[in-house]
Amino acid sequence: MSDPEMAWVPEPPAMTLGASRVELRVSCHGLLDRDTLTKPHPCVLLKLHSDEQWVEVDRTEVLRSCSSPVFSRVLALEYFFEEKQPLQFHVFDAEDGATGPRNDTFLGSTECTLGQIVSQTKVTKPLILKNGKNAGKSTITIVAEEVSGTNDYVQLTFRAHKLDNKDLFSKSDPFMEIYKTDGDQSDQLVWRTEVVKNNLNPSWEPFRLSLHSLCSCDVHRPLKFLVYDMQWDCINPKYRDKKKNYKSSGTVVLAQCTVEKVHTFLDYIMGGCQISFTVAIDFTASNGDPRSSQSLHCLSPRQPNHYLQALRAVGGICQDYDSDKRFPAFGFGARIPPNFEVSHDFAINFDPENPECEEISGVITSYRRCLPQIQLYGPTNVAPIINRVAGPAQREQSTGQATKYSVLLVLTDGVVSDMAETRAAIVRASHLPMSIIIVGVGNADFSDMRLLDGDDGPLRCPRGVPAARDIVQFVPFRDFKDAPPSALAKCVLAEVPRQVVEYYASQGISPGAPRPCTPATTPSPSP
Repeated sequence: MSDPEMAWVPEPPAMTLGASRVELRVSCHGLLDRDTLTKPHPCVLLKLHSDEQWVEVDRTEVLRSCSSPVFSRVLALEYFFEEKQPLQFHVFDAEDGATGPRNDTFLGSTECTLGQIVSQTKVTKPLILKNGKNAGKSTITIVAEEVSGTNDYVQLTFRAHKLDNKDLFSKSDPFMEIYKTDGDQSDQLVWRTEVVKNNLNPSWEPFRLSLHSLCSCDVHRPLKFLVYDMQWDCINPKYRDKKKNYKSSGTVVLAQCTVEKVHTFLDYIMGGCQISFTVAIDFTASNGDPRSSQSLHCLSPRQPNHYLQALRAVGGICQDYDSDKRFPAFGFGARIPPNFEVSHDFAINFDPENPECEEISGVITSYRRCLPQIQLYGPTNVAPIINRVAGPAQREQSTGQATKYSVLLVLTDGVVSDMAETRAAIVRASHLPMSIIIVGVGNADFSDMRLLDGDDGPLRCPRGVPAARDIVQFVPFRDFKDAPPSALAKCVLAEVPRQVVEYYASQGISPGAPRPCTPATTPSPSP
């Protein structure tokens, strides 16, 4: 056999890890009766906030005469970690053919984000009337489930035995190709092994294919592998027709076949993994005097500064994935009271024993209170805050479980002063359940930051040791100053799902068992 043109056939691009399809199952309890004689015929309408407006994306079936319905029709959505995805659930009475929640058919509504639902798996909320009051004791329960089916991989190992010799002065150089049959009965090449030189009994290297590539996730396709010792006779039609006692030209053996489950980001989130979000803010003198309107830290009553805009955009999404909604917030590069010594990892609430703030709004409040009490100074040392966040991440690593993944948001205006130490800190952190997002504020030269990003090649510490994985995402805020806040969040958070999956997969850590999420049994509707 001659050498193939390629050593393998590349798989088609994988679906973005941040994008998954989610099904929502809805039930209600204790819906209000529109009159004393009949029960409502409820239906739930789902709306998604997109492009500055609320758009209907799906609705349940209508159940007749039922005040505590359990709907069978699921509501399907595409889920993106890096987007906020606000949702509204409107419950209305579809009696008399009503197709929407008019004033006379409205039974209540609730609002939350898709991130809140998937991070908790099951959410129960009170229904609210249009006047802002509770609709009696009415509640709605939403249960999330990821639509799976394309996440399995199969690892295969083949060898062959007593192949025919095709070369005159040496033994054959065999390779093997695998095809799948498409719907139009045409054959599509999905894998080609490497060439084994001068060998009639070759053992090819193990290889790994997604079930999507191998058989389009259809186990009934002609190409099918089972976990048994298998072999196939290699038949040469010319030899078979010419030789009377011809049996075969050798055999091919499937030496090993294992199916591997590849977990998704939602598998980990729905299995109980929390995103632990920490903020670090640059308070060096290069930001300018906060009392000046030209300062990057200027607190204008007309418009939030770039630090606040970035904090709200990114933190507003991350807080949906943290159960206690408490976030450590630190500053670096400032002289702080009472002795006004320079610190590179001080709590902006000035409580070193408990640097956590209540929700992102609490971080913003602490930031505003902190500014008048400190002196902006320098230098811009980032390594201390990375090392500080790496401490809890290291303790999480020692548990061997997927319970808490740390994300550090660094907001800075300029060139890093301790670049060597920062590179070393990032390389160490690349072995931990941790990601770093750096948002550059202002118009400084951020070329060093792009080096930390690792997009041009693996980041290395000063001793030459490469990072175990890419954990840094850098974005200059100026690229998004005229865009909606969601654009910045989408850009800086897009890589986090992949980084979470990569870390736990590299450690052989599976997600926790999905939390119980079956809605309580409710009375069946009347026929």
